[in-house]
Amino acid sequence: MVAVVLLVTIVLPAEYGVDPLGTGGALGLTALAGVSVAGDPVPPPTGTRVVPQPEGPFALYPAEYKVDSREFVLGPYEYVEYKYHLEQGATMLFSWRADGDVMHDFHGDPDGAPSSAAQSFDTRSRRQADGSFSAPFSGIHGWYWENPGADTVTVRVTTAGFYTSAHEFRFDGTRRPRAVRGLETITASRDDKEIP
Repeated sequence: MVAVVLLVTIVLPAEYGVDPLGTGGALGLTALAGVSVAGDPVPPPTGTRVVPQPEGPFALYPAEYKVDSREFVLGPYEYVEYKYHLEQGATMLFSWRADGDVMHDFHGDPDGAPSSAAQSFDTRSRRQADGSFSAPFSGIHGWYWENPGADTVTVRVTTAGFYTSAHEFRFDGTRRPRAVRGLETITASRDDKEIP
C-alpha cells in the first residue's frame, strides 16, 4: 500500500509528469519531469529574431546582447523557474548562487511544443553554477530551483546573452514576463572615469 501511495504521489509526477492527485504540482515534482509550471506554452517573441550568423570562428547577431540579474527568495519547499527565449544557436553566459541547498534543473521548452517536450540539460543539487549555454533549439531555456529544506533560501542569477525575453514561473502557478536590459544600462569606464 505504501508503494502505491509513493508511486501515485511522488514517482509518477517526478518521472513522467503524471499528477492525478495534484501532489506533484504542490511539491514541485512535475518540473523535474519537464512539465511546465503554468500550462500553456510561452509564445515566441515578436519582432526581430536574434539568430546567429556564423562567420568563421565567431558569429554575428542582428541585435545587441541583453543582460539580466534577479534574486528569488524561496520559502520551505517552494520553487521557481526562470527562463530566457533564445533562438537556435544563440548563446548565453550565466552565474548563479544560492545561500542554501537547492534542487536544480536547467532545461528548455521548444517553441510551440507542449511542456511534455521539454529537454533537461543539467540536473543536480548544488549551490552555484557558472558557465555558458548555446541553445540547441529555439525556445525558452533556463533554470528550475527548488528549496528542499525547512529554511528560506535566496537564489541570485546574472546573465548576459542573445536572448529576447525572460519569463518567471512560480510555485503558486503564476507566470509573468520579465524585462531584460540592453547595453545602454551598463556603465563603462574609460581612463578611470565612468561613462554615464
